[in-house]
Amino acid sequence: MEKVLSSFKSLATKAPEVVNVNEVSRVALGASIKGDLSSRTDIRVDGNVDGILYSEGRIVVGESALLSGSLLCRDLDLWGKMDGDLYIRDILSLKSSAVVNGNIFVRKMQIEMGAQLNGSCKMISEEEFDKLVASVVKNPIPRKGAAADKK
Repeated sequence: MEKVLSSFKSLATKAPEVVNVNEVSRVALGASIKGDLSSRTDIRVDGNVDGILYSEGRIVVGESALLSGSLLCRDLDLWGKMDGDLYIRDILSLKSSAVVNGNIFVRKMQIEMGAQLNGSCKMISEEEFDKLVASVVKNPIPRKGAAADKK
């Protein structure tokens, strides 16, 4: 019992994750990207993306969004349509208006009634996610100071 209480106390003492709104990359309604987009911060998509979409953080895909290619991130909230594969390091939340035509590789997922999944789903570990990212993302995000290290 004491062990359980101590684990709850450690969870309660962790600071909540704070995302600065100015650090969120956006693909607005009416915008279209053909190619790859990688970000260290969160991404919000309401437009169209055809290519690889990668974030080290959360991606939120709005109801009007149309994506094709591959999407890789830590967490995903999906309201729109995705034609291609999803690779989620932690939590996938398929909302009632979501349509996925492709395969899902994820650790944890939540699906609302009405969401459509036309493909397969495989539960993976964080290590498997890291291997998948290495095989899918062609231009990974350079680490801070990486350019300085090469000089």
